[in-house]
Amino acid sequence: MTDTAATAATATGTAAAIRGRLLSFRRAPDGPGDAGSYRLIEDGLVLVEDGRIAAVGEHADLRGRLPEGATVAHHPDGLILPGFIDTHIHFPQTQVIASYGARLLDWLEKYTFIEEQRYADPAHAAAGAAFFLDELLRNGTTTAVAYGSVHPQSVDALFAEAERRGAGLIAGKVMMDRHAPAALTDTAESGYADSKALIARWHGHGRQRYAVTPRFAITSTEAQLEAAGTLLREHAGVHMQTHLSENAEEIATVRRLFPAARDYTDVYDRFGLLGPTSLFGHCIHLSDAEMGRLSETGSVAVFCPTSNLFIGSGLFDRAALARSDRPVRMALATDVGGGTSYSMLRTAGEAYKVLQLNRQNLPALAAFDLMTRGNAAALGLESEIGTLEPGRWADLVVLDSRATPAMRHRMTTVDGDLEEELFVLMTLGDDRAVAATYLRGRVAHRRIG
Repeated sequence: MTDTAATAATATGTAAAIRGRLLSFRRAPDGPGDAGSYRLIEDGLVLVEDGRIAAVGEHADLRGRLPEGATVAHHPDGLILPGFIDTHIHFPQTQVIASYGARLLDWLEKYTFIEEQRYADPAHAAAGAAFFLDELLRNGTTTAVAYGSVHPQSVDALFAEAERRGAGLIAGKVMMDRHAPAALTDTAESGYADSKALIARWHGHGRQRYAVTPRFAITSTEAQLEAAGTLLREHAGVHMQTHLSENAEEIATVRRLFPAARDYTDVYDRFGLLGPTSLFGHCIHLSDAEMGRLSETGSVAVFCPTSNLFIGSGLFDRAALARSDRPVRMALATDVGGGTSYSMLRTAGEAYKVLQLNRQNLPALAAFDLMTRGNAAALGLESEIGTLEPGRWADLVVLDSRATPAMRHRMTTVDGDLEEELFVLMTLGDDRAVAATYLRGRVAHRRIG
C-alpha cells in the first residue's frame, strides 16, 4: 500500500483527519447479509480534535471543515475500522507463548510461573511493557484487558507505558495466595492492599482502568476471594477478571477445594465476583445453571479460541451461551501466552474453526463487530471506543486486504463484496494486514514495506 499523505502524517505525528473506506458497526449483526448492522463509507473522512473523533462522514461533505494546511492521512486502498479490542491477555507471558507440550495446570507450573517471577524486577517489567504495547499496536489492537504478574511493579510498568503512548488499558495485579511458587504468592491481606494502592494510583488516571484480578479459584483461598469482592464493593467502576471452566482437570480441582459450592461459577458468585464488569476467560464446560447465573448477573464470557486449541481445553459453545431465554454477554480475546497470536484477525479465524467443529458458525460481520463494537460493549466502554462516532477516541486500525500474495490472489475474485473481503482478512490476515494503527489520531504503528 503506497500512501504519500499517510507518510506525511507519520512524519508530523498527529493527523487532523484520516481518509479512506470507513467501516463501523451500529449493533450486533443478525447474520450474514445484515447490512443494517454497519455503516460503510467508500470515501470517508474522520475528523480528529484533541485525540477524539469530531466528525465522521463523506470526504466530499467534510473536507471543507479542515483548517488550511491540515494534515490528512489518506489510505485510498485501506479499510479503516475502530481499533481492535482484546479482552483477555497476559502481559507477563510474552516469552511463554509457543511453549511445547502441556495441559493447563502443567503448563502453568512448567512455563508460566517460572516466567512470571522475572516481573519482580522493575527494569524487566518496563522492557516487557514496551514490547507488549509494540506488539499489540503492530496487530491493530488499541485497547486490551491485561493480567499483570503478582508483583505491583509489573502493573505500574504496564500502565505507565500505555499512558506514555496514549493507549487505554484495563489491567490488574494477579492475586494468588496458594498453589504457586513462594516467589509468586501474596496473601489475602497484601493482595488486597497492593490492589487498592494500584486502584488509587491508576484507575481513572488518563485512559487507564483497573481490573481486580484473582488468577482463578485454584490459586486463591476463600479469604482472598472475599478480599477481591471487597475491592469491587469499595471501588465502583473497576472491572474484575479471572478464569472459569477452562479445563476438566481444573474443574475437578476446584470441586475438591470448594466442596460447599454448587459448581465452579458458584465459587465466584459466593464472594460477589459476578456482575456486568466481570470478565470470565474461557467458559467452555459450563452447566446450563451456570450459564443462567452468568446471564442473570450480566457477566461476560470471554472466548479465547487459539488458547483453547493450543492447550487442548475444549470447544467454546457460542450457541448455548447465546440462547434467547438467558443470553450470556460474550467477548473475544487472544489469551496470549496460552493463545498463539497477538492478532485479533488470527483469533477470529480460529474462532470460526472452533465453532465449525461445534457445528456452529461465525459470519465475518459478527467477527468484526466482536473485535470492535462488541468487545467495547462487553467492557462497558461503548461511549469511548469501538465505533467511528463523534466523541469516541480516535483509535483506528487500517487494514490491507491485499497484504500478502495469497490475499491479493484471493481478492481478485471478491468483486467488491464487503463480507467476502472481511472473511479473507479474518482467515488469511495477520499483522501483515495491518497497514497502520492510530491512537488518539496519532500514528502508533505503520507497516514498513
